[in-house]
Amino acid sequence: MTRKILLLSVSAGAGHVRAAEAIRASAALSGEALEVRHLDVMDYVPAGFRKLYADTYLKLVAKLPALWGYLYQSSHEAKPDSTTEKIRRSVERLSTRPLRKEIAAFAPDAIVCTHFLPAEMLDRMLRQGDLACPVWVQVTDFDLHRMWVHEHMRGYFAANEEVAFRMRAAGIPATNIHVTGIPIMPVFGEMLERQICAAEYGLDPARTTVLLMGGGAGMGSLDTVAQSLLQIGGDFQLIVLAGRNVAALEALQTLAAQHPGRLVALGFTDKVERLMSCADLVITKPGGLSTSECLAKGLPMILNAPIPGQEERNADYLLEQGVALKACDAVTLEYRVRLLLENPAKLADMRNKARALGRPDAGKQVLKTVLGQ
Repeated sequence: MTRKILLLSVSAGAGHVRAAEAIRASAALSGEALEVRHLDVMDYVPAGFRKLYADTYLKLVAKLPALWGYLYQSSHEAKPDSTTEKIRRSVERLSTRPLRKEIAAFAPDAIVCTHFLPAEMLDRMLRQGDLACPVWVQVTDFDLHRMWVHEHMRGYFAANEEVAFRMRAAGIPATNIHVTGIPIMPVFGEMLERQICAAEYGLDPARTTVLLMGGGAGMGSLDTVAQSLLQIGGDFQLIVLAGRNVAALEALQTLAAQHPGRLVALGFTDKVERLMSCADLVITKPGGLSTSECLAKGLPMILNAPIPGQEERNADYLLEQGVALKACDAVTLEYRVRLLLENPAKLADMRNKARALGRPDAGKQVLKTVLGQ
């Protein structure tokens, strides 16, 4: 008998969607008789709500990060029965009626949420007896915000033991908590040949390689950062991923022409694992998914200007574990890169610690738990 699993994410940032896709990819490799469907909640809400929820988030983190940090903390501390929270839940409930119809039509045997919005909506349905199947929640950061916590979930998946501790402190029963890591695509757990991957991008596999990632939206002045890094002495090559930021990619390609053999500029790619296989150091925003991918590949990180809120919490964890350094501005970033390039022993120590923390099979472990194996 084929079992049906529904994955629900929200495209406010790329991480929640990528976590759901990672679970789906693990299901495809499992050999189990499964029908797995992944829905982005934003595809089932009015355009006005989608713009408010997803677009506003991206604008806040890019333009007003301090405000986003304030909202993150204030919403974490808000009482669930406050007037503001009641209004927010009412708006969300009215905006997700098409999604509830889609869930009923698919009739899943289990649901996994990789964002708190669908978890909150389904908690109400479970409480009212409008949903019979179990609902699981995958937290996608190295932190736990209050909005993830709901009473009627079958279980929670935590990135590490500290997040699990926070879950217990929030009232989630210990038996409902599973420390799996954050799901990433299974390919990040594969051992890829550096020489082969480097040849695909015209890179020298013998040279030290730094990978600069701007996220799926390509946020940040990547060409300015790249220009600064290329002024550093030493024989290293630089890969820069601009994501879907066309203007940034064009500026980077112009810069690459001025530095032949030192800079490879790319737009959005689904082959990040192959580029990571060429790298010795990654400069990245500290999103839960991106940093989990780095850990799985055993890559030291420099965390570039984390935004207040979940990125700062992620950064704190990675710094404490000795797998990353943090750069708050361009000057600090240049210093950190110089420090690591001039200290290969420290870079090697960070690499070993990163590899020990990596959980490339997180998606597989989530799936096994949901299936009761």
